[in-house]
Amino acid sequence: MKTALRILLVEDDELFRLGLRMRLQQEAGIEIVAEVEDGETAVEMANCHQLDLVLLDIGLPGIGGIEACRQIKEQHPNLPVLVLTSRVEKPVIARIINAGAQGYCVKGIPSESLILALRSVAAGASWWDKTATGEIQAAFGGTVIPMKESEVENPLTKREQEILALVAAGKSNQEIAEVLYIAHGTVRVHVHAILQKLEVRDRTQAAVLAIQKGLVAAELLNSRL
Repeated sequence: MKTALRILLVEDDELFRLGLRMRLQQEAGIEIVAEVEDGETAVEMANCHQLDLVLLDIGLPGIGGIEACRQIKEQHPNLPVLVLTSRVEKPVIARIINAGAQGYCVKGIPSESLILALRSVAAGASWWDKTATGEIQAAFGGTVIPMKESEVENPLTKREQEILALVAAGKSNQEIAEVLYIAHGTVRVHVHAILQKLEVRDRTQAAVLAIQKGLVAAELLNSRL
């Protein structure tokens, strides 16, 4: 039996937190294990519960969300953190990246997109809200995490590039799962994330875009064909 995605919800705005919890609990396969309103308690709860993901606001009382993220990642390096905030300033995003968060969404994101982001980050992908794409790319391209220009322009993680190469080779989700030794459901989440990031409707458009824009390394693509 498939287990639910176990989430720690960290948000100090009581009404926003209530609405968010009610929406997420409507979604099959998602369980809110605990909800807290400050950074210190978030770190404590991460130590007390078996979690799959932390959904974290950064404007928190006490140590704040960014420091809470840093401490959680130090103590639980494999526990994904998805930041949900209204802050879009470049210095703030740079600090979020440095703190080790796997994803960033701006409050007001459609609920369907937030749920996809949650599932994607929990499955090992990264997720950067397109509202802040410019700021995030600037942060990655600056002093925070220096990257090659081609890497900055490619929104896909290495795993997503591997999956996209297999999609371009005409592989089904089940075949991709067998090739990469991962669960079928994980492939499905990654494919959804790829389509969302590339802003395309289907797998065919994603494959064409991958080839046209060089989003998948030629040697990787050739090895999958």
